This record gives sequence, C-alpha cells and structure tokens, in this order.
Amino acid sequence: MFIHRTIQAYIKKYLYNQTDKKYAIIVYGPRQVGKTTLLEHLISLQPPRALEFQDKTPHQFQNGSAFTLKAREAAYFNADHLDVRVQFAYENITQLESTLKGLKLLLLDEAQRIENIGLVLKILVDHHPDLQIIATGSSSFELSNKINEPLTGRKRVFHLYPFSFEELYGKLNFIEQQRKLPSLLRFGSYPDIIEKNENEAIARLRELTDSYLFKDVFSFQRLKKPELLTKLLQLLAFQVGSEVTFHELAQQLGVDQLTVQNYIQLLEEAFVIFRLGAFKRNLRNEITKSRKIYFWDLGIRNTLINNFNPLDLRDDVRKLWENFCIIERLKHLQNHQKFVNCYFWRTYQDKEIDYIEEANGELHAYEFTWSPKKQKKPPKDFMEEYKPKRFKIINRENFLEFLIENER
Repeated sequence: MFIHRTIQAYIKKYLYNQTDKKYAIIVYGPRQVGKTTLLEHLISLQPPRALEFQDKTPHQFQNGSAFTLKAREAAYFNADHLDVRVQFAYENITQLESTLKGLKLLLLDEAQRIENIGLVLKILVDHHPDLQIIATGSSSFELSNKINEPLTGRKRVFHLYPFSFEELYGKLNFIEQQRKLPSLLRFGSYPDIIEKNENEAIARLRELTDSYLFKDVFSFQRLKKPELLTKLLQLLAFQVGSEVTFHELAQQLGVDQLTVQNYIQLLEEAFVIFRLGAFKRNLRNEITKSRKIYFWDLGIRNTLINNFNPLDLRDDVRKLWENFCIIERLKHLQNHQKFVNCYFWRTYQDKEIDYIEEANGELHAYEFTWSPKKQKKPPKDFMEEYKPKRFKIINRENFLEFLIENER
C-alpha cells in the first residue's frame, strides 16, 4: 500500500509546471526512507499529454541498476551500481546522448555516488531543456557539497524523512490516533517498520541500524574510527532532550572536541540526528553555548540503547515525547515548505522552555509533557522580556494541533 507523501504536491509543482525556468529537483533523505518508492509514484501519476508514460510494475522499477519505460520517455538509474556511476561520470558526459535521446524524465537514485555529479547535472540542465531531472541522495554532506555551486539557481531541494504522523494517521479519529502513539515512540516510523508486529519491527530496526543507516557515514573518508561513532551515538541517545557540550562528550569518549564536532556534523548530514541551539537575545543569565541533540527516528534511538520496553515500564517517556513532538513538527514544516528558526531556552538558574519557533518577527514557545494532567507556568522573565505570541503546553491529547499548526 502506497502512503501519500506530503512533499509530492510541492515536487509536482516544479515537475510538470515549469513555464519560465527549468530546475533539477533534488530529494535528500536517509536510506530506506522511501525515496525510490516516491520516484516510482511520481512517474505513475497522470502527467500532461507531452509525457505519455506507460504502466509499469514496482518490481521492474526497483530491481537492477536501471529501468526504462517502453516508450523511452522516462528512465531510472540507481547510482549504487558501478555501471551507472561510470555511465554518468563527468568524463563520459558526451557519450550520454544515446542514453538521453527521446527522454522527458531522468531519475537518478543515490546520485551522490556519481563523481562530479554537480557538473553533470548542470550540463544536463543547461543543454537538455526538454529533460526533467530528479536526483535523490542519502548523504547531504556529499550531494549538497557537489551540487551547490554548479547548480546555483538551477535546483529545487526537498527532504524526505521517515513517515510523519500526519501522513500516517492524520485522517484517523482521536481514539485511533491515541492508540498509535506508543508504537511510534517505541519503534519509530520508517516505512519498513510501520504495521509490523513487535518482534518483526525490532529485527528490522536492528538490520536497518547495522546495515543501512550509517553506510554513507562509515564510507566517508574523514571517518577513521567507526566504533567511536557508535559510542557517540549511544551517549547522544541517552541524553536526548538534555543539553550536551562537545567538551563533555569529548571527555567521555577520550577524544578531542574537534573530532566530536566532525562526527556530529556527519551524523546530522546523514539524517540520523539534528541539533537545536540555545535562544539568547537580552538576558545576561541565558545559556548560549549548549545545544540539544535529537534523533530523526525514535526507533533508531531505541535500537542504539537496546530499549523497546512498553511506555509504562520506561523512565525516559518524557524524553521520547519531547523528541517525538519536535521531529513531527519539523517534518510538518519541511513537508509544507515552511521555514522558521528553532531553539530551546534555558538560564543558569534552570528556568527553561523546550522548544521555540521564530517566524515573521514573532516567537512561539512550547513545553512538552506526556500527561494531560501536568501543567507548567511559563518562566516569568522570558515572558516579560520577549513577549511571545504563544506559549503552550503540548501533551498527548492536544499534540496534533501543534504538529500541523500553520499560523506563521
């Protein structure tokens, strides 16, 4: 069963309605998150008459290094395969004419593995005005570095994450939505995890973590000690929702701070974790140098610490809930192409706010609590100094309002 991805509508806007300028469409996202399935569905949609694609079956699309529709109007290539990387290498660009002849749509999966992919895409965009290009990449640190300069003004970038709650369960009633929450906090929302039983979900998460998720990070030339990366991830997993400093992490791991910073950056660019910085403007006692680090998927986080216990047997539900609410909000913003600044706030006296959004000159502040009964007053000095437009306590009964809030 195909679950509609929210970014499809925004990709289609550039895919089939480019009247003034041609853009290459770039889709970033971790491995196994459904990028290939998204490509498959995009070309199965009914396009304008100029693109008369023929029917295909999913197994034809996904197996092998390349697949071309019978009408030769769309072609799919997976750059995980050596022959595709050779074919699309920059030095072979003049030999691509026979491959591209008659094509209206070119799909390049895992494009970060093609040498000089930025220059290759630039030439294709500039010299083939009738060719629409979609390139996906599981490693933004590789693909973005290779395409940013060559494709300046020639690309539109989208991000695909594990399923959002909105995509999975937004149309269910309130009771059904509440029943789905514990599973998401324990096993996450990767496509291959959803709707599996508990044992199958755990087995698949372990396979995903061991074999796929860190594949690009481990192969990156700057990564000298894979075992150090694993230890770092475990430390971060235990400290979800807490402030971390590079100095403390470096001490715990027995390495220098620069190594920790580099590894965290790699993990961010591989869509494993992300950080929130501290909000500071006026108050002298505000924390400035710390950051909080969260995981893009809680199933991955729980796999790293080997804890899949039910929520009533855990002491980290508060951390899970905070991480869940923030990633779901960020997915919603990214999926709907809304861009805001995101922070947490704390003073040296331990007054804090979990999450702050800044947009259009206004602040929106939120605290997260799993229990609907728990209430918390906002910090007086923050409210008086910054006068946020909104302060809300987000619990499991009102979280959907927060996730899909569009008043920006």
